This record gives sequence, C-alpha cells and structure tokens, in this order.
Amino acid sequence: MHSHNGHSHGGHSHEKQSVALISMGASAALAVAKFLAALFTGSLGILSEAIHSLIDFGATILTYLALRVSDRPADDQHHYGHAKIESVAALVETGLLFLTTAWICWEAIRRLLGEESHEVEVTWWAVAIIAGSIIIDYNRARALKRVAQKTSSEALEADALHFSSDMWSSAVVLAGLGAVWAGVPAADSIAALMVSAFIAHAGWDLGARTVNTLLDTAPAGATGIVRGLVNDVHGVLALKSIRLRPAGATMFASIVVEVARTMPIDEIVRTKDAITAAVQERFPNADITVTANPVALDSETVFQKVMLIASRRNLAIHHLNAQQIGGRLAISFDLEVDGSMPMGEAHDKATGLEEAIRAELGRDVEVESHIEPQPGRMLQGHDAAMDITGEVSAALLQLAAAHPRLSGVHQVRLRRNEEGLFLHYHCRCSPSDTVEQIHDAIDRVEAALKDRFPGIRRVIAHAEPLGTEPHAL
Repeated sequence: MHSHNGHSHGGHSHEKQSVALISMGASAALAVAKFLAALFTGSLGILSEAIHSLIDFGATILTYLALRVSDRPADDQHHYGHAKIESVAALVETGLLFLTTAWICWEAIRRLLGEESHEVEVTWWAVAIIAGSIIIDYNRARALKRVAQKTSSEALEADALHFSSDMWSSAVVLAGLGAVWAGVPAADSIAALMVSAFIAHAGWDLGARTVNTLLDTAPAGATGIVRGLVNDVHGVLALKSIRLRPAGATMFASIVVEVARTMPIDEIVRTKDAITAAVQERFPNADITVTANPVALDSETVFQKVMLIASRRNLAIHHLNAQQIGGRLAISFDLEVDGSMPMGEAHDKATGLEEAIRAELGRDVEVESHIEPQPGRMLQGHDAAMDITGEVSAALLQLAAAHPRLSGVHQVRLRRNEEGLFLHYHCRCSPSDTVEQIHDAIDRVEAALKDRFPGIRRVIAHAEPLGTEPHAL
C-alpha cells in the first residue's frame, strides 16, 4: 500500500515541477550567455560548455514534461503508475550527454593535431560569464539534488548531475582560458577534452542507474533486508519468493509465503498484516502485496486433517473418532445440518464430505457419518418450576457424590424451553485427572439423570479443578 497520502503526493508533485521550471530557465540563460562568449572569443572550451548547456536546456524541458506525466496516478492501462517515464527521460538525457562528448572530443583532437586553426581571444566578460555559470550551476545542482532525494525522482537526479558536471567542467574551461592568456594556446582544447571526460563519466553513472530501473533491478541490499523481516514474522513457515521493482519514489514488493493450512483464516490475515507492517516500517514508500499459500504439515494428525476438510466445506462436525481396524483407518463423526433441510440434500453433503476425506487420507479409508440437526434458532426459555428443580438438584447431588472423581456441585440451574429441560451445573475435580476421565464421569451422571428424568434434553456440566476460583456467571 502506498505510504503517501494525496496531500503529500500533490505537494511533492508541485515541488518537483517548480524546481524543474527554474532549472529550465537557468539552462536557457546559461546556454545563450556561453554561446555569445564562444562566438566572440573563438574558445572551443567555452563552445563545448555552450553546447553542454544547450543540451541541458533540452534535458530540463524533457524532465519537466516527464514529471508532469510521471505524477499521474495509476489507471486501467498503467497499473503501476507512470513513474518510469522519468527513467526514459533520464535515458534520453544520457544519450545526449554522450553525443556532446563525442563532438567535443572530435573538435578538440582536430585542433590539437593542427587540422583546424583557431585563435582564442580571452576577454574579461567571457571569464565573468564562465565564473557566473559556476555559481548558478552550484546552486541549481544543490536544489535539484535536495528535491530528487526527497521525492526519489530519477529525472531530477539526472538534472542535478548535469548541473554538477557543468560546474566542474566550467572550472576546467576557466583554467584553460587562464592558460591561453598565459601563452599556452593548446590549453583550450585540452580543457575541452577534460570537460568531455566529466560529461562522459556523469553520463555513464546516470545511464547505469537508469538501465537498472528500466530492467526492474531491485534496490541494492533491499532483497536481503526484506527476506530477514519476513522470516522473523510469526506464522511464516517458508518464504517462497520476493519480487522488488522500483518505479519512481515507490518500491513495489510482491511477497509469497507459506503458512500452515490448519491456521485459522483470521490468523493468516494477521500474519500478512504483520509482514506488510514490518516491510513498510523499513521501506515507507513500499507498495506491498503479500500472498499466503496454505500447505500441509508432516505433523498434521488425522483429526486435524478431517476437521480442516469439514471447515473448508463450511460443515460442522463433532464426536470425531479415528480407529485402526486390522491395519485399516476408520473415521466416524456426527455431521450437523439445518434441521429443516431435506434428507436428500443432507445426504449429498455427507457423501461429499466423506469423499473429500477419502481423497485426502486414502481411498481405502472407511468413513461413516451420522447426520443430526444443528440448533438453528434462538430458543425462548425460563427457569423450571421449583418442585422439579429441587428433585433434579437432589438427584444430581446424590449421583455426583457417588462418583469418586466429582465433588462440590454448585451453581445448579434448570431451564425449560420448547425442546425440554436443560440442566446446567458446576463441579470440582482433581487437577491431575485427565480430561477423558472427567468427561466419562460427567457422561455417567448425565445418563443416570436422563434415566430418572426423561424430560431432560441436555446436561451441561462445567468442571473446575480444585484450588481454582469458581467460574463466574
């Protein structure tokens, strides 16, 4: 997800376009001044600088137009936005830099070899123009670099590189003019070659970065950082893939992880959110997509597999049993369906679930299901009459007292609704007894109670280990 809100994005867009417009005006003024100086002095060094500034002017126009396009939001045809137009603009600027370098080198070598003779006239105002251009280049390079770093704009970074190289090459030209004035005519051509070296170096660095962006090269070191962040998130079994690609100020990240298929859906969502939060904290400008693929674990039990299959089919089961009968696995369970559902439809659901279990556990697995109605509506009940409540309570206390594993029966409540009597009670048990042992004891008490009172539909018992606080109602 994008970390920028609409206001900040709009502010960045305005700032980028403003600094590009100012740079455009500066490039135009410098180009005109240097061409005039070159015309009146005959200096190849100044002419090379003039051509350099003219190309810079064209590049700033290109940058401005690219920025206006790159700031457009994503649409149906450009799902990742338009930011890469800045990279295209930067690549064109790189080509212009190399063309400038080639022409200047050609002309300088011709003069040094004597194929073309030019007398250079050094004037104070030509020196003043070059000195002034150094000051302008310095200020523009700083302003462009600041906004480029703030907005991650490749096009503005390219412009900053242009002005920075202009500043140093102008200094070389100024030194060349000083050497010509001191009686070394070849210094002008040598200065021009040195300017070409500055331009070529700048163009090479810019071109390498631009090509990396166009080829979707991940930011340096980002893959390792993201891998470490993802692997540290609880619930991630394995990181299957990371795909990172820069586009302007945004780094698009596609992350695929594996999670246990027994993990609840809400926990999977929390795991994905944790991954997104961890990566975005480290890379605030990241647009992150996380895919979680559920996978089976070797440690899954038969019970987990059957419950998962039922859950995926949105079916409720209970009393799940698994047995080994002569080396063959046998599964049985109660399947809850809407009580008003036609039996034919209910049977189809049971058959589908049984087939899905065989497909998972093996075709030779024996699967049996018992279909029963599930509570599908809210029952309207009330406390039972005092006489029946007293009888049932007395019988409960007697039966529980006769069982060695149960004691301290309390909070006895008997309710009546249209389905019959519902008995609720709490009791005490030893904390060292197993759940199976206590459940068996409670079942025995329930069966005896139902024998004495056929109107009891359900008995709900809550067992509390001795030494714990009573369960609050």
